[in-house]
Amino acid sequence: MQTLRLPPKFCWSLLRLSSPPRSGGLPALTYPPPHPNGRRLYATQTAEAVLDKSSAKSNAVSQAIPEKKPLIAESKSFAVGMFKGQVNTEQVFPYPSVLNEDQAQTLRELVGPVSRFFEEVNDPAKNDALEKVEDKTMEGLKELGAFGLQIPVELGGLGLSNTQYARMVEIVGMHDLGVGITLGAHQSIGFKGILLYGTKEQKEKYLPKLATGETIAAYCLTEPTSGSDAASIRSTAELSPCGTYYTLNGSKIWISNGGLADIFTVFAKTKIRDEATGEVKDKITAFIVERAFGGVTRGPPEKKMGIKASNTAEVHFDGCRVPVENVIGAPGSGFKVAMNILNNGRFGMAAAMAGTIRGLIIKAVNYAANRTQFGDKIHNFEGIQEKLARMAVLQYVTESMAYMISANMDQGATDFQIEAAISKIFGSEAAWTVADECIQVMGGMGFMKDAGVERVLRDLRVFRIFEGTNDILRLFVALNGFQNAGNELRGLQRAIKNPLGNAGLIVSEVGKRVRRKAGLGTGITLKSVVHPSLDSSGERAVRAIDLFGAVVEEKILKHGKKIIDEQFVLKRIADSAIDLYGMVVVLSRASRSLERGEPTAQHEKMLCDTWCIEAYDRITQNLTSLRSDNTRHFFRNLRGISKALVENEGVVSHNPLGI
Repeated sequence: MQTLRLPPKFCWSLLRLSSPPRSGGLPALTYPPPHPNGRRLYATQTAEAVLDKSSAKSNAVSQAIPEKKPLIAESKSFAVGMFKGQVNTEQVFPYPSVLNEDQAQTLRELVGPVSRFFEEVNDPAKNDALEKVEDKTMEGLKELGAFGLQIPVELGGLGLSNTQYARMVEIVGMHDLGVGITLGAHQSIGFKGILLYGTKEQKEKYLPKLATGETIAAYCLTEPTSGSDAASIRSTAELSPCGTYYTLNGSKIWISNGGLADIFTVFAKTKIRDEATGEVKDKITAFIVERAFGGVTRGPPEKKMGIKASNTAEVHFDGCRVPVENVIGAPGSGFKVAMNILNNGRFGMAAAMAGTIRGLIIKAVNYAANRTQFGDKIHNFEGIQEKLARMAVLQYVTESMAYMISANMDQGATDFQIEAAISKIFGSEAAWTVADECIQVMGGMGFMKDAGVERVLRDLRVFRIFEGTNDILRLFVALNGFQNAGNELRGLQRAIKNPLGNAGLIVSEVGKRVRRKAGLGTGITLKSVVHPSLDSSGERAVRAIDLFGAVVEEKILKHGKKIIDEQFVLKRIADSAIDLYGMVVVLSRASRSLERGEPTAQHEKMLCDTWCIEAYDRITQNLTSLRSDNTRHFFRNLRGISKALVENEGVVSHNPLGI
């Protein structure tokens, strides 16, 4: 896929996505307006706030931070720590068990009926052919409470925790992704803004009917000229002179549930006055919009490659009057609301993908165990064994990520956006790979419609696109990590200005860098948290973290604020981060199983070791290549080839026959 080149404004926006307030963070979370003479100055200004190495900026930040606050901000997030070459084990070891007995019992009572419903009532092939979810399925889902899984019980929902919700989503993902999108667009993003940011009055007014499925919700962000760059939306909402309502105008495209919904979470630009300067700026505001308000129309259902059972349509707002009481959060905070909704729901996508992979493995194994070729069952051939084993490893990693993140959220973690993005990227790509390999194992039978795998493959393709394309999320992962690592370097820089007061910190940080340079490692270890039988994989993870932290620091010091333009570098850093987080979550989960003596513990050890061996090799290859002259030459070639294709409007080289 062609490397994306995003406007600097968007690269800065990536660094703003749901960043929780914490000491030592960026001095400002707003960006300056574009310079009238060009965009490079704009890029310089915005990136300066992220990775500026000038002493003037450091002095300004130092003066702004109270003396009692640590010079280097601490985060419990493992992903944040690994960008600094640190091991933050609190949120990842031991593998979390967050369900109390009541929650576990509730889940046991739900899993059976929901699974049977999808096995006996729902017909995914028929839904796909009809290009809608059958009415009997919709009614059955309402009876099961599936439209209000996380709405509080007192408001008519089931009140599930994130971990309980993940288990339900995994079941849906295993059976029908079209139904999954209908449910997910409704509650994972559709009314999630009300759940997260709504006032008491908003929740009481809207959530009860949304919980029963009497009303359906949709999330309206994407526009014809605004896809990945959400900050560039053009829909507007103008406050009335009387101050009691907004007039909403604009169009949204590719809206899941757009043709079904009665309630919309809509994002539009509004005029916001800066109380300090008096300047009026366009800022995004989030609104709850009812179809009944008037001025709301929908287009016909879109014809799609996959998830055909779900409804996707344009939604148009023409002079729609929205009461001021229907603003979600504060006016002007809509970008944060939009991104936090997406961040909050990404773990659910990983859970759904874990379920999809589980279902595909059943199909592949069943075929391999019963198909005879060359006088033997094909599962006895190593070529098939490798495919099945790799499927199992990908399922284990995806599932481990999903439940790690859901548990972190249930435990009150707020700094999980990097991990959530990683899980979405990994899960969607793992599921696609497994679907493709499942078809390969089944051969011609897998290609046939009746086998049901081609539908899953079609359905899966969109998961790498929506709720943040994987390309954009890779930039998000890398830039967020660089931001946190850059904050630490600035903290160290400030400490050096007062060496007597920060001697311990300076000695520790300098010593770490000296050991790295000498190839001795930084002394980090996982021995106290990883099961002894997984020591070799734990050591691989430690070496990978050391190398990762060193390369991240090198790139910050080399590129500074211009790192936002180095997308070849950012992609490889993100890929390494994804592999590394995968290593840690499976080490944690397998360690728990081994310590408990679970029946599957030795199998999980094999899954864990297999992943860690290959992930470590990929990480080493990706990171060492970033230090190579050959790689720099390779990057120049990529730029040149792409430029030539664009200038030629297609392939440059001629047919070898010359005809």
